[in-house]
Amino acid sequence: MGRRKKIVQECERLMDEPENIRNIAIAAHVDHGKTTLSDNLLAGAGMISDETAGEQLAMDTEEDEQERGITIDAANVSMTHEYEDTNHLINLIDTPGHVDFGGDVTRAMRAVDGALVVVDAVEGAMPQTETVLRQALREGVKPTLFINKVDRLISELQEGPEEMQQRLLSVISDVNELIRGMTQDMDDIEDWTVSVEDGTVGFGSALYKWGVSMPSMQRTGMDFAEIMELERADKRQELHEKTPLSDVVLDMVCEHFPNPVDAQPRRIPRIWRGDDESELAEQMRLVDENGDVVFMVTDISMDPHAGEIASGRVFSGSLEKGQELYVSGTAGKNRVQSVGIYMGGEREEVEQVPAGNIAAVTGLRDAIAGSTVSSVDMTPFESIEHISEPVITKAVEAQTMDDLPKLIETLRQVSKEDPTIQIEINEDTGEHLISGQGELHLEVITQRIEKNQGIPVNTGEPIVVYREAPQEGSDEVEGISPNRHNRFYISVEPMSQELVETIKLGEASMDMPEQERREALQEAGMDKDTSQNVEHIHGSNILIDDTKGIQHLNETMELVVEGLEEALDNGPLANEPVQGTLIRLHDARLHEDTIHRGPAQVIPATREAVHKSLIDGQIKLLEPMQDVRIDVPNDHMGAASGEIQGRRGRVDDMYQEGDLMVVEGIAPVDEMIGFASDIRSATEGRASWNTENAGFEVMSDSLQRDKTMEIRERKGMKLELPPSIDYI
Repeated sequence: MGRRKKIVQECERLMDEPENIRNIAIAAHVDHGKTTLSDNLLAGAGMISDETAGEQLAMDTEEDEQERGITIDAANVSMTHEYEDTNHLINLIDTPGHVDFGGDVTRAMRAVDGALVVVDAVEGAMPQTETVLRQALREGVKPTLFINKVDRLISELQEGPEEMQQRLLSVISDVNELIRGMTQDMDDIEDWTVSVEDGTVGFGSALYKWGVSMPSMQRTGMDFAEIMELERADKRQELHEKTPLSDVVLDMVCEHFPNPVDAQPRRIPRIWRGDDESELAEQMRLVDENGDVVFMVTDISMDPHAGEIASGRVFSGSLEKGQELYVSGTAGKNRVQSVGIYMGGEREEVEQVPAGNIAAVTGLRDAIAGSTVSSVDMTPFESIEHISEPVITKAVEAQTMDDLPKLIETLRQVSKEDPTIQIEINEDTGEHLISGQGELHLEVITQRIEKNQGIPVNTGEPIVVYREAPQEGSDEVEGISPNRHNRFYISVEPMSQELVETIKLGEASMDMPEQERREALQEAGMDKDTSQNVEHIHGSNILIDDTKGIQHLNETMELVVEGLEEALDNGPLANEPVQGTLIRLHDARLHEDTIHRGPAQVIPATREAVHKSLIDGQIKLLEPMQDVRIDVPNDHMGAASGEIQGRRGRVDDMYQEGDLMVVEGIAPVDEMIGFASDIRSATEGRASWNTENAGFEVMSDSLQRDKTMEIRERKGMKLELPPSIDYI
């Protein structure tokens, strides 16, 4: 029997013992060593050879990931590890670190109970470290810390024990500060800070396969002085044999991460708003493998042979081949074709996957990332809220018309697999727009369409996505229907940043019970009366119904909402989406006869009223911004800060870190296109940098008119603005 077969059998045997299961994700800033660390763990579990671990990058299963040397898709693997004479089943997800693929990290966190956060000892906690920690803690996932690349402190920077200790302690305190700040308002989380004494911090080198933690030092008798001696003497193999990294990390995982039985009672109220008194809630809390099936899909991928594979977490019941299951938001049932577990790039089919495990299922054709799949009709889980939204768009068209149907099919598949990608298909022009998190995100998607599907495509220049928002409150404005029999009186006002955040994070939505939504909005600063009249939320905009006893308004409201959504999706300046606006419907005059207040009358009247009031509220263009951090040697600092300033950006901070200068600033996404090649040539290739989406800011007045005209021209709109827009 092959080694692999043995591991699969052992995993199957352990699946029924939720106390001995650990579901974990490895998360970190780009290039801090997650995938190299995953290789070590796979080697420790006997799944890949010890010699190639660290170079094989077994979890980067796609060709383009191996070529670029970065993780693009979250990859799953199940392995076993013996800790204190008990064998444990560890389901691990290796997540991407690059900001463009942050959606994969958010989705992975829904499936796991623990996150191993990896930080580079030299670089310390970076912007993306903060983001992945926030994603984990928002999902109620417990963190531990592994400080990687300690070998560089010893051999490259030649640091002594004192300096090294200081550096490591400062990384730990930075991470703890982030954890404290993020958990102070969370009642269900006790102290989750990490510490060396507790054994929730590990150190080591994923590349050279050695690691230590307080418990491992006590067990092996190794101390830091001996480690430094062996590292400096280049006896890394001996170091690896004496204190193998995989043992240190997997012991930490088994001891400090919660098992599903501990985690689910805490996590269910956080991610599910159903009736907590119900039998179903009890089955999920107890991780009951004989209960009703409840499965949350966190990832969809394509297998050339098996078709679509839905991976995710089983919260209750057991998944088996042939089951007929409901998929939230769709009619009818889907039939499970097969169930399995992941072994890196390969999927191994098994008889059944019980509650508390991460499963890979085929046959759920209606599922998308974020679907709730169950054997009974139930309230779906909270939708997975992605922190950032698409900021850059590319037009894609098939080179030959014959490929068009196949391209449309592929694009639909892409948006199913990655919900952070938005696809707009224009059947008339044959041009399709893909919007994503950044240049790299779109480049990877288009490359995969060409390579994996064999469809040659032409792509347009990247187009930046703008937003529109009013800058002040408007007067009450009248919108009149084409037949002049219906009138709507509307005003708008900008919403506070806190309210916008509350909606974006899904803390207030129309799916929630009304009382809960009211409380969330009031907590974010909305006054009591307004929060009681919320009629609809669209994007980050809210419609308030301030009318009193108007006849026929109830049956017309659906059309009013439709008109409102149309007006907000295509703002009055340049047909860009409107954000952060509170719209009040004060009054309406409606025709007695239904026939005279149909869609053709109400929708244009509402749209006109909303647009007029937005113009009265001094609506302006908002452009997407990016935080930029550049690490660069001293003599290239001027060139690096010049690159930010020359892009309409501003430099906020400059400071020394180790032997490098760090330049931090913010710049518009539009100006950052092509930044990679420019910064390389400006600093002779010696700068490393990363960017992070920083939301939208009002564009400066001097550029408002030109940019508006440029977008209108690109979209084929009329070039003269309505005369009432005389302020830009």
